[in-house]
Amino acid sequence: MKKQIIHTNAAPAALGPYSQAVRVGGTIYISGQTPLDPSTMELVSGGIDAQAQQVFENLSAIARAAESELAHAVKLTIYLTDLDNFQSVNKVMLNYFEEPFPARVTVGVASLPKAAAVEIDAILVV
Repeated sequence: MKKQIIHTNAAPAALGPYSQAVRVGGTIYISGQTPLDPSTMELVSGGIDAQAQQVFENLSAIARAAESELAHAVKLTIYLTDLDNFQSVNKVMLNYFEEPFPARVTVGVASLPKAAAVEIDAILVV
């Protein structure tokens, strides 16, 4: 199958040799998004709630660029530098998803790019 590369200026540019997202058939693979403001490429201020919201906004922008929406997510992977932020991210996530929720895993990590507290990647099926 042919790969279609997805890119939008409404989400942060890739920080390395990867695409914001790749679409293959009816599946969209969105690379991990950190809480960077796409216009400044700087980490948003305001703590874990603001960071989680920015991550979901970045994921949503990429989904729209792929002519889809975040509601089509079937799998999320959440990376947290502090697992005590688990419930805060859950609360923010409820602003972006309704039941039935996507499958998900949450992983505690030592650090993330640009000292972010959270990073999330997504798989969408359309």
